[in-house]
Amino acid sequence: MKTLVSLYVVAILALGSVSASAQALIDKGFVSGWNVMVDPSFGNGCLIQTVYQDLSIVRIGYDAAGNRGYFVVFHDGWGKIEKDKKYDITFDLDGQKYDAVATGFVQDHVPGVGVFFEDREFIHAIARKKVMTVYNAAGERVIAIDLKGSAKALDYARKCQAAEG
Repeated sequence: MKTLVSLYVVAILALGSVSASAQALIDKGFVSGWNVMVDPSFGNGCLIQTVYQDLSIVRIGYDAAGNRGYFVVFHDGWGKIEKDKKYDITFDLDGQKYDAVATGFVQDHVPGVGVFFEDREFIHAIARKKVMTVYNAAGERVIAIDLKGSAKALDYARKCQAAEG
């Protein structure tokens, strides 16, 4: 298993600290199965988001305020998640496994975890893959994310980010 040493995984998920005072995401369109959006709570960071039939939500984007990239997975399969608590997770990109520390939070009663990384280009490495599978600390699969269309959507998110400044 590969550790994210080169990525310096940051274990703080600002989304977890965002509460009812959070500003709404701003829709910028729909590209290849993903919504392109701007998140004012991340310094107008652009992101892509998809929602699955089971109401799981996946976000991949830029935290412009923190100058970093991130991915967030909201899914009932996480079980009991405590806001701001650190969780060891593993994610697999087409067979390449990475260990990471994520921070827990809950949005609209759905548990989630997220990982930030300093190398903002890592989100584009994710998009070049076909599937990202995310596992909890016990090694149980939480979700397999079909990344189809994410590369094209992230190209739009990158242009969105350039326009946001």
